Order: sequence, then structure tokens, then C-alpha cells
Amino acid sequence: MLHEFIDWILVTVNGWGYPGIFVLMALESTVLPVPSELVLIPAGYLAYQGKMNVLAIWLASTLGSLAGAGVNYAFALWVGRPFLERYGRWFFVRPALLHKTDLFFERHGAISTFTGRLIPGIRHLISLPAGLTRMNLLTFSTYTLLGAGLWSAVLTAMGYFIGGNERLIQDNLPLVTVGVLLFVALILAIYVFRQKRRQA
Repeated sequence: MLHEFIDWILVTVNGWGYPGIFVLMALESTVLPVPSELVLIPAGYLAYQGKMNVLAIWLASTLGSLAGAGVNYAFALWVGRPFLERYGRWFFVRPALLHKTDLFFERHGAISTFTGRLIPGIRHLISLPAGLTRMNLLTFSTYTLLGAGLWSAVLTAMGYFIGGNERLIQDNLPLVTVGVLLFVALILAIYVFRQKRRQA
């Protein structure tokens, strides 16, 4: 089943081209399990072969990520928020907790959205609290684009330079993930340091 799913992704990237990348990355940004690595690394390798354009891959994947994130954001805003306000107490979500979450995203929504797009397992979900807390749409879109654009660039570049060597990908993908997580940790550390200096 998983093998057939992976084959479908590869066929879509090859057959649908840039629209396929857009659709798959939009799905990846919702709660559907479409690994971005299986979309962008093969696309990057196709660019290396001269069959696709790196910039077009980056644009399609970044905009697709924004579109998928926008679906989650809208769902959380229009469906999730009213639901929690009415029935949240049955799920241990008290109005006070919702209010605290609102305040957190009001103060730290931008950095949370940007770094969340770079963390495996969180990038699919970070749009939900942004929508629940009514985060400013322009701010949400801007930092989603920045985070998604960086992640897309990393994976496309990986596919471009070593996409033809499956062993190299297997050996280096964990290192790339660790590197991105260290980058996120550095960004967060700088952010926290600057916030403390402002409050001092």
C-alpha cells in the first residue's frame, strides 16, 4: 500500500509537472500524509536532468504549501473556533485556555508560524492554531511563505545535487533534517534573547 502510494507521488511529479507539485505540496500542508521529500527531491533531480526548472519547482511548491496551509487556517477559523467556543469545555478547552492561546499567537505567532514550517510533524499542523487564534492573515501568509520557501529550497537543492543517488539521499536526509532543526533552535534562541532584552 505504502509502495503504491510512493509510486503514485513519483508518477504525479513526472506526469503532472508543476501543477502536480503544487497539488501535492498543498496536500502536504494539510493533514494528509504526503511527504514533501518524496515530491521535491525527485523534482530537483528532474531539474538536474534539464527536464524541469528549479525556480518553477520552488514557486509551485511554495505556493502549493501556502494554499494547503490556507485551507487549514480557514477551517480552524470558521469551523474550529466556533466549535471550541461552544463545546470546548467537553474537550478540556476552557475559555481561559483559549484566551491564553490567543495572547500567545498575538505575541509570537510570526516566529511560531515560520519555525513550525521547518519542523517535521509540526509543519502540517501549525496553521490550525493560527486559524483558531485569528492570527492576522497577511502575517500568517508572509511567514508561511518564508518557512515553506526555505524548506522547498533545501529539498529541491538536495534533489538537484544528489537526487540520482538514492544511497546518498538516505545517508544525508537525516543530516539535513538535523541541520534544519539546529537552524530553528538558533532562530528561537535569538528571538527569546531579543524578547528578554526588550522586557529588561
